Amino acid sequence: MKIVEFNNIHRAYQRGQEVLQGLSFAIESGEVVGLLGKNGAGKTTLLRIAMGMLEAQQGSVRLFGLDPREQQVEVKRRVGYVSEDQVLPEHLRVKEIVQLHRGLFPNWDPQLEVELRRRFDIPMGAKIKTLSKGQARQVALLCAVAHRPELLILDEPAGGLDPAVRREFLETAIQLLNEAGSTILFSSHYMSDVERLAGRVVMIHDGAVLIDSELDDLREKFSLVMVPKDSGLDRERLVKLDGCLAVRERNNTWHLILHHELSAARDIAERKIAAAGTRCEVIPLEEMFIELAGGQQ
Repeated sequence: MKIVEFNNIHRAYQRGQEVLQGLSFAIESGEVVGLLGKNGAGKTTLLRIAMGMLEAQQGSVRLFGLDPREQQVEVKRRVGYVSEDQVLPEHLRVKEIVQLHRGLFPNWDPQLEVELRRRFDIPMGAKIKTLSKGQARQVALLCAVAHRPELLILDEPAGGLDPAVRREFLETAIQLLNEAGSTILFSSHYMSDVERLAGRVVMIHDGAVLIDSELDDLREKFSLVMVPKDSGLDRERLVKLDGCLAVRERNNTWHLILHHELSAARDIAERKIAAAGTRCEVIPLEEMFIELAGGQQ
């Protein structure tokens, strides 16, 4: 069953400058999908469209087969959402925020609430304005997770937190819910988070999906080819190679990302490049995304 469906999504903030340009992908029940892309790629815009906070100017989005803008109450009762810039009412106490959410969600799980309060050591009597950034984000996460949503959407929720807090924060949210079969879509700047928690990766670039792949396939089916610039080959020729996703110049060397496992990449390098000093390597995921983001035309 498709839990999330983006179909040909377009969104621009200024005429002629589309943030999203015909973006499409779907998420099946129970998947954990990491959404990647450099700043300005459109990750937050896409997730706000999914939540019904923004409207696509073209295309459609469906959550559980429903329109998140036309059927907001029904959709939001089934979704948990936390974002980096989420703001809780500063004048309220934590226990008042939690009590409010208890009343909003029929499926609220009191035992899970207690477990999260204990795990995060949340001061229930404190006002939101007295909390640290990490504590406030933990309160938001508790409210998003304790009703055991069918879909959890996290938009850089751990951005700005120190590594230990970020790890605890994300692992709590994703592991607790995924064990119960929830579907999860989360964006992160940290490749280590995605490698540890996601089963599938979607990378968006220039407003469209550049990569949509299972994590295991990413590890096995992409290669880095390094071609000396003095070989006489130019970017235009290299980018036309079979399976080439990006070409980037680094230290007088062309770096190519090929959508081929290493043996096939070596074969292409020997047959189509045939330049002395050319090397082919398996590429770590974080390095691959740096190359992809920097090498697009």
